[in-house]
Amino acid sequence: MCRNFLYFLLLWNCLAYARTYNIPPPGSRMVGEIVYHQVEKGETVAAVADKYDVGFLAVMEANPGVDPFLPTPGDILTIPAQTILPDVPYEGIVVNLAELRLYYFEPAKHLVHIFPVGIGRIGRDTPEMKTRVSEKRPNPTWTPPQSIRNEYKKKGIDLPSVVPAGPDNPLGLFALRLAHGAGDYLIHGTNKNFGIGLRVSSGCIRMNPKDIDWLFHQVRVGEKVRVIDEPVKVSLEPERAVYMEVHEPLTRSDGSKKRLSLPQALVWWLDEFNYPDKKAKAALVTKNGIPIEVVSHD
Repeated sequence: MCRNFLYFLLLWNCLAYARTYNIPPPGSRMVGEIVYHQVEKGETVAAVADKYDVGFLAVMEANPGVDPFLPTPGDILTIPAQTILPDVPYEGIVVNLAELRLYYFEPAKHLVHIFPVGIGRIGRDTPEMKTRVSEKRPNPTWTPPQSIRNEYKKKGIDLPSVVPAGPDNPLGLFALRLAHGAGDYLIHGTNKNFGIGLRVSSGCIRMNPKDIDWLFHQVRVGEKVRVIDEPVKVSLEPERAVYMEVHEPLTRSDGSKKRLSLPQALVWWLDEFNYPDKKAKAALVTKNGIPIEVVSHD
C-alpha cells in the first residue's frame, strides 16, 4: 500500500509540474519535447494551452491558421513544449518577454521550471530589467494608479483606491514585488480565466494561479530576477547539430519591433565550418516559436 501511495504521489507531482526539466549539460541549451494534441469537440486553443501550461500565443504561433475559438475536432495541434533556454546565467527568475515565458532556475538542484506568463499590453510595455524580488505578499491588496482608475472610469467602472484581497482582486492570491524603479512591477496571479500567454496586463507579469502558488513558495526575498526580450535563440547541440527558436518580435508603444537577424556568433560558426545559412534564414521568416534544426548532424 505504501509503495502504491508513493507511486501515486510521484505521478501526481509529474502531472502537476510537468514543465520541470534537468538543466542540460554544457554545450546544449535545449529542454523538453514537442507534444501533439488531438482536438476534441468543443475544445478551444486556450483550453489546450492551459492543459499543457504553455501559453495561448505559443500554441497559436506553433499552429498558424488554426481557429482559436473553434479548432476542427480531430485536428492535431503542435504543443511547443520544447524550448531553447535563454542565453543568460542559469539562476533565479528569468522572464523572456518575446516568448511570454518565465524560467525559474534552481542551479543547486540542476533544475529549470518553465511557465507561461501574461505581460504588459502595447502602451503599457513590461520593461527589460535586471532586479530582484523585494517583497513576497500573500493575499495582496491592489492599489491601482490613477491612470488605471481613469481607464476603468471610461468603461463605466469606478475602482476603489484600494482593492481588498479576495476573489475580485486581479492580483490573485500571491504577488512578488520587484525592486525595479519605484517597485511598481509585480509577478502575480490572477482572478481571471484568461490572459496567460497574452499581452493583456498593465505592465506586470501575470501567472496561472497554480503556477504562482508554486513559485511564490520556492523563491526568497532577494531572489535575482532578469526580464529580457530575446526573440531569437540558438543552441549548438552535440555532433554539430544547430537549432534555432524564433518568436514574433513584440510591438512596442512607439510601434517599433526588434529587427530579426542571425546572431553574429552563429554567422561566424557557419562561416568557420562552411555551412549554408539557408535554413537559419528560413527560421527567421517562419517564426513559429519551435526549435528548428538549421544545421544537421554530420
